[in-house]
Amino acid sequence: MDIDGFISSHRPGWDRLSDLVAAGERRRPLPATEIDELIRHYERTSTHLSIARTRYADPALTADLTRRVGRARALIYGSRTGTWRDAGAFVTDEFPAAVWHARHAIAVSFLLFMVPATIMAVWLANSPRALDVAAPPALRAAYVERDFAEYYTSQPSAQFASLVTTNNIRVSIFAFAGGILACIPTALVMISNGANGGAAAGLFAAAGELPRFWGLILPHGLLELTAVFIAGGAGLRLGWTLIDPGDLPRSVALAAEGRRSIVIVIGLIAAFLLAGLVEGFVTGSALPTWARVGIGIAVEATFVGYLLLRRPGRA
Repeated sequence: MDIDGFISSHRPGWDRLSDLVAAGERRRPLPATEIDELIRHYERTSTHLSIARTRYADPALTADLTRRVGRARALIYGSRTGTWRDAGAFVTDEFPAAVWHARHAIAVSFLLFMVPATIMAVWLANSPRALDVAAPPALRAAYVERDFAEYYTSQPSAQFASLVTTNNIRVSIFAFAGGILACIPTALVMISNGANGGAAAGLFAAAGELPRFWGLILPHGLLELTAVFIAGGAGLRLGWTLIDPGDLPRSVALAAEGRRSIVIVIGLIAAFLLAGLVEGFVTGSALPTWARVGIGIAVEATFVGYLLLRRPGRA
């Protein structure tokens, strides 16, 4: 394709990007549908800029696309100075923007976990036969009355926090990386973890001790599971891009999605570290249940609030 054909073919998309940027600069936040459209046109125009630089070497075209892409990037990620391209920019712009982009896949990840968890919990809580299959009565009693709670005090707090943080990061990386295999390993990780969590809840419910279960799970589990859902969503988004790259070349779409997914996984390390600290120092502590659960709710609300407030269009 010659340069005239290239410009004629893609100018409507460039103009639409400029229109969305102008709308976003006049009023924030943009509606969610327009944010999605803005990000799509930004990615496509960024690709066209790379093509223009390497294939056509036309200064006017390169300058025009650079200006359009720069304005869009400033709107999506926030204006930056030379010193703003550091950890601060990652925290305030890149990580929440990447999570927002994957929000639909995160919702699927949430359902893949919660549906089997709910089914397993309800089944065990209401079926004596299922309980007998799960474990003998003596083992169930020991698990509910002693073993489950003692797990959280089985090691010194700092050592336990380090152990669970490492394990959670490992699970999240596997959930993310498994997405490249057509989403199947990621889905299996979410389903199996959901079934295991539901089984624990079902055993407590059958013994009439469900409040005790929530008292031990909620302090760290709210943030921990939110981070797991996000990691699973990143893996699903990556796998789906391989299956359906849209109107971009598969290699280009995968490269863009891979960069966003890596941003998510790196950002989640801090979330898992915080969840591990809560699990190590709060969950098994002598604090009253209301205080432990309150800390968990406060930490979760802070994390979710940060993601929502820093999403594209709000920065």
